[in-house]
Amino acid sequence: MVKTMKWLTAGALCAAAVGAQAQVNQVRVWAAACANCHGTEGRALQGNEPLAGKDKDELYQKLMDFKSGRKPATIMHQLSKGYSDAQLKDIAAYFAAQKK
Repeated sequence: MVKTMKWLTAGALCAAAVGAQAQVNQVRVWAAACANCHGTEGRALQGNEPLAGKDKDELYQKLMDFKSGRKPATIMHQLSKGYSDAQLKDIAAYFAAQKK
C-alpha cells in the first residue's frame, strides 16, 4: 500500500510539472503577439516601450487601462480586448520576469 501511494504521489507530481510547463508555453504564445512592437521577450528596439523587467502590477494595470479604453492607444486597446483579465495578468507576469 505504501509503495502504491509513493507511485501515485510521484505520478501526480509529474502531471503537475507537465501542466505547469504547458501553462508557461501558453503564456509565451500569448506574449509572442507583443514581439512586433515590444521586441522578443519584451526587449524592444529604440522607439518602442520595453516590457522586460518592468513591474508586473504596473504592466497589468496598463493592459487593463488599454482594454477598458481609459488609456488611449493606436492598437493596444484592440489587442488587449482579445485576452481575458487572467491572461493579461499572466502576460504581465511573463514580461516582468524577463531580464532587461
